[in-house]
Amino acid sequence: MSKYPADLLYTKDHEWARREGDKIRVGVTGYAVEQLGDVTLVDLSKVGAKVTEHGHFGDIESVKTVSELFAPCAGEIVEVNAALTDKPELVNEAPYDKGWMIVLAPSGKLEGLMDAAAYEAFLATLDH
Repeated sequence: MSKYPADLLYTKDHEWARREGDKIRVGVTGYAVEQLGDVTLVDLSKVGAKVTEHGHFGDIESVKTVSELFAPCAGEIVEVNAALTDKPELVNEAPYDKGWMIVLAPSGKLEGLMDAAAYEAFLATLDH
C-alpha cells in the first residue's frame, strides 16, 4: 500500500494535484512535510492571481527553512485555504485534506506529473 494517495498526481517539487471537476486542488506532499518539520507560516498568492506551470504561488515556512511553492499547471487561483493563516500546522496534521493550499482553474494540462507509484520511485532516487 502506497503512503501517497493514488488519486493524486505529484510534481518533482513535492506538490500534489487533485482533479475536482474542472478545478485542481493543490497542496504539498507528506514527504515535503517530513522534510520541512513543523510548519509555522503559509503565505499564498491571492484569489485571482494567474500562475504559470511550475510558477511560484506562495511560500511555506517551518522551523527548519522557508520553501517556495510551485503550481503543477498554469491557471488562475480561484480559492485559497484561509484556515492556514491562523493554523499553518494543518499542513503537518493533514497535508492531503485540511492542509491543502490553493484551488486552480487550469488553463493548461496536467502534463509531466507522476502518479503515486512514479512519485515513490522518484523519492527513492533522492539523497536522504
